[in-house]
Amino acid sequence: MKKNLTLLILISTLQFATISAQKTFTVESVVLPRTIQFKNTTLSLNGAGGKSKIWLGSCVQSLYLSQLTQDPEYIIDGDIEMAIRIDITSTISPSTKLTKLIYDHFKKSAGNNLELLRSRLEELDNILSGEMRQKDVFKFIYSPIDPTIFVYKNDVLIGEIQGTHFKKAFFGIWLSDEAADKKLKNQLLGK
Repeated sequence: MKKNLTLLILISTLQFATISAQKTFTVESVVLPRTIQFKNTTLSLNGAGGKSKIWLGSCVQSLYLSQLTQDPEYIIDGDIEMAIRIDITSTISPSTKLTKLIYDHFKKSAGNNLELLRSRLEELDNILSGEMRQKDVFKFIYSPIDPTIFVYKNDVLIGEIQGTHFKKAFFGIWLSDEAADKKLKNQLLGK
């Protein structure tokens, strides 16, 4: 009887340890949660990467989706909840460095829609104009219900940018055919 009880406890402990081990992932020394919650929706980690050409090794980027996929067109064009999380791994000073990098790659992603989206891009620039420090975490979460990208810094809502076209161009920075970094694109897609 003691052997059966000991075996049962051991099996239960191993199952719990396996479940706990899958709640986070570590990329470039940054611990990423397996899921994030947004408006009663669970977004799951689709992929992540660091040391990108985009941010010159100063960030780890991760993609969270309500429906996991490796199809970048489905993500860009899809009307599903999604998020890009950016973990700052070194001091970015001033923040204009980050916004300039986003702007440069956004122009390519937006293509012919750039002029239509310029005011929203300026909104993003204003939202990100504050100080950025090592260990800051930015989340850009798209909700198809609104349709809006909600911008969070360290879990505090700091702005909202409306529009499906803006969302497509924004996520296109990482996932379009003109993606800023092909290696990072594949990492975000879980390839």
